[in-house]
Amino acid sequence: MSSWRKLWVSGLSLLCRRYHLPPDLHLGLRSARVLMCSLPRPFTSCSGHHRPFPESRVFGRFCFSSESSNGRCWNCGAAAALAEPFLSCRACGSVQPVDQSVDYFQIFGLEKGYDIQDDNLEGKYKDWQKKLHPDLVHLKSEKEKTFAANQSARVNDAYRTISKSLSRAVYLMRLEGVHVDEEKTVMDLDLLSEMMEIREAVEEASDSHALRQLQSQIKRKFEAWSNSFLEAFKRKDFDDAINSIQRMRYYDRAIEEIIKKL
Repeated sequence: MSSWRKLWVSGLSLLCRRYHLPPDLHLGLRSARVLMCSLPRPFTSCSGHHRPFPESRVFGRFCFSSESSNGRCWNCGAAAALAEPFLSCRACGSVQPVDQSVDYFQIFGLEKGYDIQDDNLEGKYKDWQKKLHPDLVHLKSEKEKTFAANQSARVNDAYRTISKSLSRAVYLMRLEGVHVDEEKTVMDLDLLSEMMEIREAVEEASDSHALRQLQSQIKRKFEAWSNSFLEAFKRKDFDDAINSIQRMRYYDRAIEEIIKKL
């Protein structure tokens, strides 16, 4: 079962349990939509956005620890340059241990923010990987090989995270000390019903042209919620920010399903 289908099936199952209805997950899409339309509606915020039920909010705190040696190279003792992350030493070229206090944006020399403007992000990523590639450290000590492997994995994770708007939004919330439960099902009947309609349209699409048109429509909805997240994040309204992220997640997975079919 695809991740997209799991989302709306999980949502329907939760709604059935909440309102003491038979959890018949083998309902057809249209029948399921009729069932959902008969249930009470979630409340709507003054902004017009459908707000999730209270249990969709999960907050937490993240603590960052540093493995670095106080900004000095473990090998030659040279001080790190303040203007760049200390992944490798400029003086002797030694790969440094991971410093968790350096965030993903700093790794690529970016200002921390959602609306990043950098056409060379991929180029910066490749530059770091060239410096950290196993072939370049195979003659180094086991200690430095371990540092290089850890740094390479972190650069990979950093690039995957901030190169996509959805994961970048979740990461920014994490930096603010707010945890977003990405597996939480949104208890919004309108959204779940819309996902069923989209899935129906994807299954019935006769050619790639129809799929691309549908993809464009969903991308516009994704971008609308992306803009909503940006505005909420700027004003530190983390409730609305989480609400936007959850809806971005549904549209993002719908787009992934279309790409698989193209």
